[in-house]
Amino acid sequence: MAGGIELGTVLRFVDIAVDALSEAREEIDALNVYPVPDGDTGTNMYLTIAAARDAIREVPGAPRRAALAAFSRGALLGARGNSGVILSEMLGAIARRISSATDDDRNAEVMAEALRRATEASYAAVGEPVEGTMLTVARAAADAAAESVKDPAARTHDVIRAAAGAAREALGHTPEQLEVLARAGVVDAGGRGVCVILDAAETVLTGKRPVPVTQPLGQHAIPVPQLAPAGAGDLSIDGPAYEVMYLLDTQDGEIPSLRARLGELGDSVVVVGGDGLWNVHVHVDDVGAAIEAGLAVGRPHRIRVTHFAEQVAAAAGEAPPGHRGPAPAGRTVIAVAAGPGLAALFADAGALVVEGGPGRRPSTGQLLDAISGSGAQEIVILPNDPDSVRAARVAASTAESDGTAQGLRISVIPTEAQVQGLAAIAVHEPGRTFDQDVTEMTATARHVKHGAVTIAVKEAMTSAGPCQEGDVLGVIAGDFVVIGSELEEVAVAVLERLLASGGELVTLVRGKEAGDVADRAAAWVEEHHPHVDAVVYDGGQERYPLLMSVE
Repeated sequence: MAGGIELGTVLRFVDIAVDALSEAREEIDALNVYPVPDGDTGTNMYLTIAAARDAIREVPGAPRRAALAAFSRGALLGARGNSGVILSEMLGAIARRISSATDDDRNAEVMAEALRRATEASYAAVGEPVEGTMLTVARAAADAAAESVKDPAARTHDVIRAAAGAAREALGHTPEQLEVLARAGVVDAGGRGVCVILDAAETVLTGKRPVPVTQPLGQHAIPVPQLAPAGAGDLSIDGPAYEVMYLLDTQDGEIPSLRARLGELGDSVVVVGGDGLWNVHVHVDDVGAAIEAGLAVGRPHRIRVTHFAEQVAAAAGEAPPGHRGPAPAGRTVIAVAAGPGLAALFADAGALVVEGGPGRRPSTGQLLDAISGSGAQEIVILPNDPDSVRAARVAASTAESDGTAQGLRISVIPTEAQVQGLAAIAVHEPGRTFDQDVTEMTATARHVKHGAVTIAVKEAMTSAGPCQEGDVLGVIAGDFVVIGSELEEVAVAVLERLLASGGELVTLVRGKEAGDVADRAAAWVEEHHPHVDAVVYDGGQERYPLLMSVE
């Protein structure tokens, strides 16, 4: 990675890190007893790095500096919870150091320096740093990297290998540093997340598989994860009752006074960011005072308030203290559908449908109307179209910052195809916590390989070559890949590419006036890939005779 740390390496790391945190998320959630046993550290770290991944993927072809800036900003904007905010600062510091590297810099030194800056930035961001946490693990990694790079022959992979090994060793010692961890019989959850991320970096650079959590880390085995009893950590009788988070537009010089004021109001203060945009996190009893502290120095927005008693009860699968019966408002999925058949499929799955599709994509106002009309406090939006993703995000941000929508939580899953939305809603489970539900839906949608068949409406130059009006075009992930004259011929060519790397289920969505091309494509799958199931739905979408996906 660096003066020579290539952007492609960073992109591979991000993908592997997101997948690794997705797999380790539940385990890390179970380890979560400090500072609050709310069982969401793994989920928060996953959502934070997934937001950074999505941001850098949204600027394809951008220069390294611009791409890394997008990555850093994505982590900042998507940070969730105490651990996520700290992680966003670490990722930002690393990205900035890589971005500033020159061709004269030695890659190994750049990486060691990046880890050092990440550690320093995270300690500086926390109001009262506590040892035995992810800060300690990160510092051990940075120290080992600095020691490793003293060898003039050391390469980047040597630095990361040393950092990852030191992090695992430090993680095993965290119960010796924090009594609440020793009492619960667990290592620090945030520290475990840092190890997962460093293991991902080591995998990218060396091809080595990460160390499974069940194996000993040096001389220390990770204890069996278990939730701490109610009242542990900050949930003592005197501990803060709420987690408050918001983005803040303010001058950088206002941050020291803000940190001091938040420290007076509560604990677990973390303020990260820069260049006029900051992510603020604090645990308090007085929610209003925490928000007013932000108002005194700038403009808070995207305000989130979490009541710990409810969150801990959810993590333990219990009703919160004093809770009687169901919550007054539940969870809704809003799906953009490109045709009547697709609308029926989404509605049958329980979604609130907004009509959309090529040429009639929903406006931000329409999506806002759907949000406000849903009456739900937790909303998942499936845009199902690349151009609708931005409108959905603007609508979500606007709704969340509306003072009348207190406690509203909205997550936009960046589905860029109708079939991705269908896959996501298929795993939607209202019985899970909101973050867990979003995590599963996001992971499922992201792993769907999707394609389509459409008809050229004019002569043009495409990524597959020149086409004439009336030509049949095959599309994969938004790019034209095949030009032909027959619907079935092009559909099969697209399916062959989608199935080249394997798959278990092919979904085919028949468009308006598409004839029997979907049925013939399904028959082709059954004949040439008998181990793969194929299902056909009537979508009724215009412009695309056939939509398809492989899972």
